[in-house]
Amino acid sequence: MRLSELFAAAVHMVALIRSQISPSNEPSPSSTPSPPSPTYESQPPSLSPPSPWSVRMANSIMIQSPDLVLYNGASKVKFKYDFAMLGIAICKLDDGSKSSKYYQYAKDFIDELVMSDGTMVAYDMDKYNLDYVQPAKLLILLYQDTGEPQYLSAIETIVEQLEDQPRTESGGLFHKLRYPYQMWLDGIYMSPPFMAQYAQAFGEEKWYDEAVFQITHIYDNTRDVDTGLLYHAWQETREEEWSDPTTGRSPSFWGRAVGWFLMGVVDTLDFLPEDHEGRDELIVILQDTTQALMKVRDLEQHLWYQVLDKGDREGNYLEASASAMFTYVFAKASKRRYIGTEYFDYAMESFDAMLDHFLVVEDMGDGGDDDELITLKNVASGIGLGFGGGMYRDGSFEYYTGVEIVDNDAKGVGPFILAAIELGR
Repeated sequence: MRLSELFAAAVHMVALIRSQISPSNEPSPSSTPSPPSPTYESQPPSLSPPSPWSVRMANSIMIQSPDLVLYNGASKVKFKYDFAMLGIAICKLDDGSKSSKYYQYAKDFIDELVMSDGTMVAYDMDKYNLDYVQPAKLLILLYQDTGEPQYLSAIETIVEQLEDQPRTESGGLFHKLRYPYQMWLDGIYMSPPFMAQYAQAFGEEKWYDEAVFQITHIYDNTRDVDTGLLYHAWQETREEEWSDPTTGRSPSFWGRAVGWFLMGVVDTLDFLPEDHEGRDELIVILQDTTQALMKVRDLEQHLWYQVLDKGDREGNYLEASASAMFTYVFAKASKRRYIGTEYFDYAMESFDAMLDHFLVVEDMGDGGDDDELITLKNVASGIGLGFGGGMYRDGSFEYYTGVEIVDNDAKGVGPFILAAIELGR
């Protein structure tokens, strides 16, 4: 090609490029319009992808409950373990600046509970309630970030409670003073992760051993050898009506109880040293229990029932909090190679199923993520054993399936956000 022809071709190309980037989007009268850019057509600059479900749910929660300490219509301030779990989940969305609205939401929750002298509102050590330990996980985080002395004082109070917590003859921590010689699976989420976190933060290594012992002790006393599932609770003295006279176990495999337990195990491993002699045992427990859970996951819906092994029994239902907890554990444990990589795929399936079965999204504005109200349905309300709420809670199938079902309970929303974070959803 001659030099003059090359120059003419270059001029023509420049004209085409100018017509493409013209602000008016109108072709130049002296040039031929070029075809639309495939890239531009497939991804218009005016549209942006939706935020992850973790962010969308957190934004919705913060719109509906601007004050976490009074979450979901709570009438008074309490030292609530489930609200603290939700605060931890939302705090994980912080961008690292420690100044995001997510971080501040969790910090405001703690600052309403912890006074400047370190005393805690609505906290009563004399109850020796393991549920009170759960919010202390946020206390350690805030103390490490700020160095403010009231957080340290509150942490030391919680440690003092654990030092004096009543125990079974075999060394297990009472779930509460008013539940003598009883260990509940719920307590494994409340205290061992804090013990290991505290041991790492303050160099008190004995708490690593205590965390591992509490996990393995209740596992040994609640595991069913035939199914690999765990009963909700165990009483050493066999005194309660719900306690089997031979084994001391409660009668049912309640989904959320197993969820609390597994979340406690996988979160404890975050802090347990790689060379700790109990680490491998905890990983084996994760492997065995997650395998047992896959055998009772609904084959079509990819979710779990309120009473895990009775999916075909009338009155049972697919329950959101347990399903969210197992999804979180599967995703997190798989990413850390504690369990097989196929469990990440199972977690993806279950998360998609939660979106289909449990979530209702209402657009309240211009369609942005900050204008959504999201409701998580099918969460079983508070559950326990023994006398409580004006009744005797016997741990039967009828008891678990007969409790109130509520929307947006923190015990479901918190694990949903945690699962979404682990899955990158």
